[in-house]
Amino acid sequence: MRIAVITLVAGRHRHLALQQRGLVRGTRQPDHYVVVAMNDPDATDVLRGRLPAADTVAVPRTDEGGLPLAAARNAGARRALNAGADLLVFLDVDCVPGPDLLARYADVAEDGALLCGTVAYLPPPPDGGYRLDELPRLAPPHPGRPAPSEGEVLTGGDHRLFWSLSFAVTAATWRRIGGFCEDYTGYGGEDTDFARTAAARDVDLWWVGGAPAHHQYHPVSRPPVEHLDDILRNGALFRGRWGEWPMEGWLRDFARLGLVSHDIRTDSWHRLETADTARSGPYG
Repeated sequence: MRIAVITLVAGRHRHLALQQRGLVRGTRQPDHYVVVAMNDPDATDVLRGRLPAADTVAVPRTDEGGLPLAAARNAGARRALNAGADLLVFLDVDCVPGPDLLARYADVAEDGALLCGTVAYLPPPPDGGYRLDELPRLAPPHPGRPAPSEGEVLTGGDHRLFWSLSFAVTAATWRRIGGFCEDYTGYGGEDTDFARTAAARDVDLWWVGGAPAHHQYHPVSRPPVEHLDDILRNGALFRGRWGEWPMEGWLRDFARLGLVSHDIRTDSWHRLETADTARSGPYG
């Protein structure tokens, strides 16, 4: 089985470098490492001369300046499939693979299954940065997702819990799902849409034990006010496609901050004028 690892990058070069180090130390290394650089030409310099050798795909930002996450994942998949990949493994740039992640995904992969491993959110790195051997001891798997034991696979998973931090599909399954909907741009919604499409096309969700990834720390804002416009736009797109709003927790948080309002009659969310002020506040 020819395995391709696909990751997207727009900055966070130290995170990218540690991911590359994690891949080369795996019990099963990728046959093809595709790095999709979203308006990030400097990523090539970070990767050059190191193993696994990276195949960099350049993708520009959208006209609005947002990150084209859906289109970038599709571009990475196209490059991998054109090179003969049998299994596509997607890793967020912040994620460092455990040593058995690729081997485990390859062992359990089947057509018609969407595979998700566990992800542990790491604390801030110590002086000198993270040490690969110490990552498993720094944090447990995220409590909001199933965490099967090593050697265990939980089938029949809830597609609403899918996340794109670490997942794998066979080439045939990718084609069956059809990739990510490129109408989504910027933050949020495209991965929820991908999972909903997978469910609609009878692709089961499997939680795979023994395929851990470790998410490197970076500051976040809660709620993500800097992505307010993206969430409203992508949320409306999702509702138009599936009849309900995604990311409702964020929308309710925005409402409590006086940034958005919900029209019950039309089931629509609207940005309020106070949102401009809030964007320069503590969540900006």
